[in-house]
Amino acid sequence: MDSSQDFNSLQEEIQKSLISTVKSANRIASQDLSFQRTVNPDVAEQLDEKTSRILDLSTRLLNSAARACGIKPPKLEDPEDVDMNWRTVVDVVDSILEKADRAMDEYTGLVKQRENGDSDSNTKTKQTKSTGKVIRNANVKKPQLDFEIRPNNFPDGPWKPLLTEKPHAKVPLDKSLVTFVGDNGAPQYKHPYEPEISTMQYPDRVFQNLDPIPPQPVETTAATWVDTYEGVVEMLQELKEAKEVAVDLEHHDFRTYVGLVSLLQISTREKDWVVDTLRPWRHKLQVLNEVFADPTIVKVFHGAYMDMVWLQRDLGLYVNGLFDTFFACEALHYSSRSLAFLLSKFVNFDADKRYQLADWRIRPLPEEMMYYARSDTHYLLYIYDRIRNDLVQCSDRNIPEKDLIGRVLEKSRELSLSRHENLQFNEETGEGSRGWFNFVLKNSHLAYKSEQFAVFRALWKWRDVTGRKEDENPNFVLGTNNLTEIARVNPPDAKALHSLLPLTASLARSRVNEIWSQLQEEKARGGPSLLQFFSSRDPASIANKNGIPRVAKPQSQTPRLDGEVTATRLARSQLFGDVAVSSQWDETKGATGAQEDYFPFPWQRFVEDVADVVIGTEPVQEPAAATEEPVNEATVPAAEDEKDEEFTLRRGKKRKSEAIESDEPISSGIESVSDGDEEMQDDVNDSSAVIEIEAEDLPPKSAKKAKKLEKKRKREGAKAAEEQQRLELRTKRHEEKLARKEQRKSQQKAESEARTKYQAVPFDYSKAASVLHVKRDEAKESAPEEKKKVFDPYAKTGDDEIKPARRMPPIRGEKSATFKK
Repeated sequence: MDSSQDFNSLQEEIQKSLISTVKSANRIASQDLSFQRTVNPDVAEQLDEKTSRILDLSTRLLNSAARACGIKPPKLEDPEDVDMNWRTVVDVVDSILEKADRAMDEYTGLVKQRENGDSDSNTKTKQTKSTGKVIRNANVKKPQLDFEIRPNNFPDGPWKPLLTEKPHAKVPLDKSLVTFVGDNGAPQYKHPYEPEISTMQYPDRVFQNLDPIPPQPVETTAATWVDTYEGVVEMLQELKEAKEVAVDLEHHDFRTYVGLVSLLQISTREKDWVVDTLRPWRHKLQVLNEVFADPTIVKVFHGAYMDMVWLQRDLGLYVNGLFDTFFACEALHYSSRSLAFLLSKFVNFDADKRYQLADWRIRPLPEEMMYYARSDTHYLLYIYDRIRNDLVQCSDRNIPEKDLIGRVLEKSRELSLSRHENLQFNEETGEGSRGWFNFVLKNSHLAYKSEQFAVFRALWKWRDVTGRKEDENPNFVLGTNNLTEIARVNPPDAKALHSLLPLTASLARSRVNEIWSQLQEEKARGGPSLLQFFSSRDPASIANKNGIPRVAKPQSQTPRLDGEVTATRLARSQLFGDVAVSSQWDETKGATGAQEDYFPFPWQRFVEDVADVVIGTEPVQEPAAATEEPVNEATVPAAEDEKDEEFTLRRGKKRKSEAIESDEPISSGIESVSDGDEEMQDDVNDSSAVIEIEAEDLPPKSAKKAKKLEKKRKREGAKAAEEQQRLELRTKRHEEKLARKEQRKSQQKAESEARTKYQAVPFDYSKAASVLHVKRDEAKESAPEEKKKVFDPYAKTGDDEIKPARRMPPIRGEKSATFKK
């Protein structure tokens, strides 16, 4: 018998034993255990013994499973601990089942078996003890003051690349530094390595499933600190021998206008370097283009969206042969796409991301920050091997939709073609990377008035100019939240402005007079409110990027800046079209004088108190309700194209024919109308009446009039009698009310005399009858008293009467649903 048959027989035997045990346990109800213990002491002893044994086995199993999964096991000393620590027990069971499921997938070949560097076989990577406080903004000397090439915050043209030579070039440098017109209409320099990156081919090893190379032990190796140009040259010689290098940057932008690359981390399979990029000769680091621009050397980054721009701007470095692991996470649909997730998933390393926003200008660099900077690239090449193999296994190069590795490389190629441009600010429109247009668009609830919006623009302009002069970030000069609050308050004088400036804005507080003078000038110049500014930028009145005007809708008229901006209701719904919104559709509302002025969705939230009218037309009034006054047919002509109106057939006497009705003159006066209504009401009571339109002989006119007058007199008499009766009833009620008052006064007087004569006795509430439970108390009084059983704490369970066992549930089938095959 082979091993598989032995396993199958063992599985069958275990399953039969489990089924038998479950059946036996299900036949005994938990409520009957106390009865069985009382009847037979041997059963109680056996139950305690089995409970202790099962609890011991469960504890040992949970401890073993918890150690295998690397989690803390629960402590089960008695059966009650199972309920108290049930959440921990469930966690251990879930972890071991997940581990078993993963092992089965590896055994069946669904996923590749893990190597020795797996997170389940290795312990946590040790890391140095972190500092208690991370320095965000250090008070250090600005390193940019010592740069040989200082940043230009007032450019007079497009940003020009720093390149002085171009390694691995297919097109010479002088022919690569050419300009073109960008999307904003301004000239820009092309990417110097655009021809080389567009035509490069990744090495064949990128498309192969190769064994991952584990990283060097972090405990026995250390990163090399490079702060001299000679050290850079030595590092370059070793980098040229590598096939893949991992690169990362640390950036600082709070105490500088454009930002500073503070560190450059580079790692190969054997060694790590941390380069100080704040040295005065930092522009000479472009010598590393011999490696960065070499298409045969794969440069591995993670989330290199801004790294490509920062390398060009500060160091003159361009990457050809980029592999961004962020795009690989997207293609493989990982639950997270951060570098910390990849470090935890593949090497079981927990990165301390507190240092991500630390001030990397600090020199000398603390040991904890050095360790963090090194860890970002030390494991990145091993992660690249693992994630590349997963991409290759899941890809089909012959089908573009399934070519994951090709898609990741194409996105990486496009990212490496990113270009740096100068930070722009248009004072009039607020557009540009440092403008206020995007800010007010996202925070359109501000709804500034004319003066407030002028203060906002003036403060933003002053903040940007001061930041460029002092080489400071605009948020360091004056926070955006403080700026919007000052614009909202609109301070009346310089003293009020000074009180609104925060203590941290030292540059603004020392220049409060300068700021106030600029605010006064901007207010005097005037300008639109925020709503008027948005309405003037209506997309319907602006040509698109190609210069072709919009033809889908006529150009709307820009409202005057000195008037109120109002929104009108369109004659036709932009969303629902010609759908009627009520049962009585008003065709005339807004049909003649309606204009096409409207505000698109982003600006409509600014419209407050919008009148539901159309400009140039009066609001349509609903027809007044029918009055009791008669209407002369000569004064109210009938509509020519009268539409169908609602009408009601009322029960009454026989109607006159239309011919006779047209010959009869229409009487005037309130009398006739009211009499007719009364006659109709009287006729309603006749249940045998029918509706006919045949002509009949009419009574004489005088007799009809006399009949109406008689009815009127009777109605007036009945009304007078009703009024008299109502008056008598009111008088009677008033007399009764006065009598009750007199009776109450006399009763109170008698009670007061009794209190003075006799001494009051306090009421005994303990002997009072229950108000809420009157019926229950009466039933208790009428029922005979029953003797209550007194609890005896010294009594034994065996002294109680023997209770019969519950009826055993019927056995349905001989198989348990838990182990159904």
